[in-house]
Amino acid sequence: MPLLEKHEKHKVSIILNGRKIEGMARPNMLLSDFLRAELGATGTHVGCEHGVCGACTIRVDGKAVRSCLYLAVQAQGRRVDTIEGLAEKDGSLGVLQTAFHKNFALQCGFCTPGFLMTLDNYLEDNSDPTEADLREALSGNMCRCTGYAEIIKAALSAAAEFRKRK
Repeated sequence: MPLLEKHEKHKVSIILNGRKIEGMARPNMLLSDFLRAELGATGTHVGCEHGVCGACTIRVDGKAVRSCLYLAVQAQGRRVDTIEGLAEKDGSLGVLQTAFHKNFALQCGFCTPGFLMTLDNYLEDNSDPTEADLREALSGNMCRCTGYAEIIKAALSAAAEFRKRK
């Protein structure tokens, strides 16, 4: 297989929040940039661009990843879930979004998509977390506005709601 030209764009097809969609990406284009600039999924935020802050966290094939460390071409044919996909079918706020809203777990909102996507991934397998569990699970996400008390409270609230729905 010939090496990909650095500036040549290639078609990338993904399942974005349950909908098949495609766009064009250079081999070195980050998934975060592809989502935002090429597909218009601007809910994914880019903070540090080094995978440290967690703002760009999304799910690829059900696993939380830092989209600023993931190439768009690597997502070819994969299921990609972003903050836009957390809403209910009717467009209303999803469980995690509602919990953050009710518990005042956001201020500027820049870090919120990453926190929500990290929690979406974590709570899928850990339906009854302790505060310590959540602090560990969220240790890779940074917030400079709220502190973390309200975020943990919202996560505990969302976990309780998910348990009720099972």
